[in-house]
Amino acid sequence: MREILGRRLQWLRNSLQSRSLPSLPSLPSLPAFPPLRSLRSSARQGGDRDVLLDAALHCATAWGWPVLPGVGRAGVDGSRCACPDPDCVVPGAHPFDPGLLAATVDARMVTWWWTNRPAAPVLLATGGTAPCAVSLPAVAGPPALARLDARGLRLGPVVATPTRWSLFVAPYSLERLGELLHTKDHVPSSLRFHGEGGYLLLPPSPASGGGRVRWEREPAARSARPWLPEVETVVDALVEASSGAPGGGSRLAY
Repeated sequence: MREILGRRLQWLRNSLQSRSLPSLPSLPSLPAFPPLRSLRSSARQGGDRDVLLDAALHCATAWGWPVLPGVGRAGVDGSRCACPDPDCVVPGAHPFDPGLLAATVDARMVTWWWTNRPAAPVLLATGGTAPCAVSLPAVAGPPALARLDARGLRLGPVVATPTRWSLFVAPYSLERLGELLHTKDHVPSSLRFHGEGGYLLLPPSPASGGGRVRWEREPAARSARPWLPEVETVVDALVEASSGAPGGGSRLAY
């Protein structure tokens, strides 16, 4: 009996060994997301196509400024805004999708946005912990800055578009701005204030009226966070500089 059972066991072993199981196909390896330290270098290696991504990453990661992509242009010649409004007054240069509240300093989100929309303008969401700004017409920009420099006023970054120049200032609240303006006998009507809930185009974005946004006064190289003057200092200086302008200074038309 033992001999018979032994032969049967040996037969089962030989039978199993002779049957080969089909090999399973190898699974493709998943691409690894690049580490944060490589995002900037990857953008530079992309050439001109990624210049806006590189700028957005620098603002978000080096300076801690929350950014988001502008809506951009549409049409064959890029002459109209990509938003649904056919009469948009700032074509391409405003938030739409994502909305302003989506602004972030997260490098992975910024990379995803501009990888999918490499031509999108770079928008800074002003206020909160981010810089605010006071802007004036571009024609008044050079003489205004010259007068402020002559007074020895230290300025922060200044952004220039073909239509307006924006002087960056430290964050302020709407209440603080209201109290400041209330103390003035007159404030040039051409001044605009970009505070909490606002946004600004950053270089080197395409401007809404054509051309490019540029730095008139660029933030100091390698600065962890660009220095910003207080809004009172800038407004006081602009109002004083405009007092002798034609038309009583209402238009800062030097």
